[in-house]
Amino acid sequence: MQRAITNDGAPKTDGLKAKSSVASAPWHAVKQLWESRSLPAKLIILTAAFVLLAEALIFLPSIASYRVTWLQERLTAAQLAALTSDAFPGGQIPSALRADLLRTAQVRAIASRSQGERRLVFPPDGDLTIDYVYYLPPEPDTFWDGLTTRLEQAKDAVATLMSADRTIRVVGHSGPDRNDLIEIVIPEAPLKAAMIRYGMNILWLSIILSLLTAGVVYFALSRLFVKPLTRITSNMLRFAEDPEDQNRIMPETGRSDEIGVAERELASMQRQLANLLTQKNRLAQLGMAVSKINHDLRNMLANAQLISDRLADLPDPTVQRFVPKLIASLDRAIQFCNSSLQFGGVSEAAPRRELMQLKPLVEEVADSQGLPREGAVAFVIEMDALLRIDADREHLFRALSNLIRNAAQAIESVEGKTDGEIRVAAHREGRKVVVDVMDNGAGVPQKARENLFKAFHGSTKKGGTGLGLVIAAELVQAHGGSLTLVESKAGAHFRIELPDRPVN
Repeated sequence: MQRAITNDGAPKTDGLKAKSSVASAPWHAVKQLWESRSLPAKLIILTAAFVLLAEALIFLPSIASYRVTWLQERLTAAQLAALTSDAFPGGQIPSALRADLLRTAQVRAIASRSQGERRLVFPPDGDLTIDYVYYLPPEPDTFWDGLTTRLEQAKDAVATLMSADRTIRVVGHSGPDRNDLIEIVIPEAPLKAAMIRYGMNILWLSIILSLLTAGVVYFALSRLFVKPLTRITSNMLRFAEDPEDQNRIMPETGRSDEIGVAERELASMQRQLANLLTQKNRLAQLGMAVSKINHDLRNMLANAQLISDRLADLPDPTVQRFVPKLIASLDRAIQFCNSSLQFGGVSEAAPRRELMQLKPLVEEVADSQGLPREGAVAFVIEMDALLRIDADREHLFRALSNLIRNAAQAIESVEGKTDGEIRVAAHREGRKVVVDVMDNGAGVPQKARENLFKAFHGSTKKGGTGLGLVIAAELVQAHGGSLTLVESKAGAHFRIELPDRPVN
């Protein structure tokens, strides 16, 4: 194959690209037109196209069968004419009757073969040129013979429709003996015209059936599938306009099929999203409110701190014993107030770790919670007095405060309980310290366990926010540790695993 060369010696390909673009342009136009159609329009077009395709596959066997029937009728008429000739002496039929029989049979010549003898029943009026010979076999004995015969007949039908005016000879059987044959010579034009009329009838019938079938199928599929899908799509668009509106959530129809599952799952997702957005807005409003009161609250605590500083100058022994604890509590309250927005916005500040004794810190936490409480809640510490932990003192204080406070509230929630006990145990395992906070209270319900460390979801008491465990877990995780709920027979058992700082 030669390629065109430009003056500078480069192959000339612009023409090929242009031809390719022109050739692909109609396809792109059809593709864009199809993609722009709606789902119902695509459904009815595809249904009609498939029905027409099915009718087209049926058309060829039908027209072939019609051709064979038409030829069989001509052979039967010719056989009757041959029997009529046998009624005359010597088979000489009067010319008028002969012409009438040939016209009735629509043939030009008739010949028969019986008992091995061929006889020209009605000779042609003049010379005839036979263009083609068709043999009509008897009924096949096997399925495969029948299939081969049908294919040959379909091929002959196409040849008849595509041919010009021809004169054909048709050979068929005239009795139970397969050696008895009847032959006719006929023009092919009447057969072709009859086949065309029959084909047009089938065509119009196919169009009518395809439209009716397409309409019925479209109506059924539209009711069962298209309308539900359209309703789901419309609901998704409507919900996207205002996801917080609960009235826009997908209504369930109670269907049990895949569309019903899709409706229920979509409704569940929309409900969760709407609740989440509502919760986000409430958190934003809460953050705004906290930021507004934070300044005034901090000033009040600062005034209380000044008063506590003056109390420190009083010589009373009782005052001297409680004032340091009061000052420490006020210092922590001011620090908590300054960092109150950190949970909702930024992450907690990085821990400033130090190696410290754990038992005094636990005792300080218990003292700040008013533990032990006489006749209600006992407080037990099980750890080596010299056990040291590598942690941020304030972070660990807050984490333990939340756990111990929750434990005390869980015990007090059990009506009439007088043997409540909170037990804090700790031990070292290699380069980490394990701290267990246990109580014999009401325990953690299964519903709360599923969202235990999620804000506003894991609370086990009425009116609780569920933030205590979330804050404790975040503080522990900031140290590279973990806070988990340990299975226990009674009460609740939380475990903190806090690793030491990695060695450089």
